[in-house]
Amino acid sequence: MNSTKDNNKSQNEPAAINVSVKGRTVYIELIDGRIIGFPADRFKILSKATNSQLKEVKIRLNGFALRWEKLDEDITVRGIVAGNFQLPLRKSKRNRKKKLAKI
Repeated sequence: MNSTKDNNKSQNEPAAINVSVKGRTVYIELIDGRIIGFPADRFKILSKATNSQLKEVKIRLNGFALRWEKLDEDITVRGIVAGNFQLPLRKSKRNRKKKLAKI
């Protein structure tokens, strides 16, 4: 009986179909068409990675996770979409965000 419940859960959980990195920002394209970007520096291990290392990301677990093999780092797509980051937004980015909000 729980299999139907589990199937519905996996259908509602966000999954990635594509991942790319530009500079220090990681972008994921979800199966529902959304594209979400997040600063790599919001995660401890990724914040110490070089730009080259960041680009070595792969989609794993049928789109439910991102994996950086050489960094031994896994991040769930669900956590990214929910905004569950390990580190706060850097002050310079916060100021930029405030400026954009005024526009």
